[in-house]
Amino acid sequence: MEHPTTNCERVQYSPMDTTIISILLGIGGMFGWGIYDFLGGVFSKQIGSFKSLFWSQLAGFISLLLLAFALTTHIDFQLWGVILTPLAAILYAAGYLFFFKGFEKGNVSIVAATMNLWAVFTMLFAFLYMGQRLTPTQTLGALMIITGATLASLDWRSLGERNFQLSLGVKETVVGAFFFGVFWNISEVISEEIGWLLTTLLVKFGIALFLLLFAMVVKRELNLSQSSLKTRAIIFIMGIVEVGAVALVNYGLTIGDAILITPIASALSVVTIMLAVIFLKDKISKLQGFGMILAVAGIIATAF
Repeated sequence: MEHPTTNCERVQYSPMDTTIISILLGIGGMFGWGIYDFLGGVFSKQIGSFKSLFWSQLAGFISLLLLAFALTTHIDFQLWGVILTPLAAILYAAGYLFFFKGFEKGNVSIVAATMNLWAVFTMLFAFLYMGQRLTPTQTLGALMIITGATLASLDWRSLGERNFQLSLGVKETVVGAFFFGVFWNISEVISEEIGWLLTTLLVKFGIALFLLLFAMVVKRELNLSQSSLKTRAIIFIMGIVEVGAVALVNYGLTIGDAILITPIASALSVVTIMLAVIFLKDKISKLQGFGMILAVAGIIATAF
């Protein structure tokens, strides 16, 4: 992977070490978001997607804040990085809001597959505006990951029956994917300026604040008092898992590049499907199985 010359300070590793660490952190993000989506799909139906998003984001912020106090690590406040964090938080929250809107309006399978475009947007912006490049093998691997994750996400039986309208929810999902794509490039800039921990903390705080203000404006109910203790505990666990994924990817962005890390993390649907097969006894088609194998092969290819 080729690194452009930059004024931002990076952790110094050999090119091979940088690639391997980037891949491992991308895989960590993939598993974190995959678990988050699985738990969200199972439990958020009990309280609604907006409530689960707000409370899980708030739980993630609180858990990371406690970790920051426990680490008592040095935090470097760089003005430019701090200024960008509200924009990053709004982009991330807006991405999820459009994503959930797509779920409400359209076919879940189509929306989940369309959301993989966020990695394409991230790679495109990183290529055009940040000068990041991949080797030919890594480029092929990234394309294999995105294609495989898309194939794995689609419910091909539903497609064959043609019992949905393809256009419903897709427009909103593409907008959400665009916001996520822009977010990760901005997050890389912020992480290099102020570090992964402060970046994740400020962004999570901004997301929770934005969602709270949004709920007040549109009169969304946020009370969890009627929810069971189990549901509230799962939402809290979701927040810890998701903030862990974001922190891993942000840390990876201080070492490697978004153009490599994000396509790996975008294969989260493979993890979600695997968990559904294991715990919910869901069945997958041969094409979905091929997509999962293709995504894993793509991850391996990015190491070369």
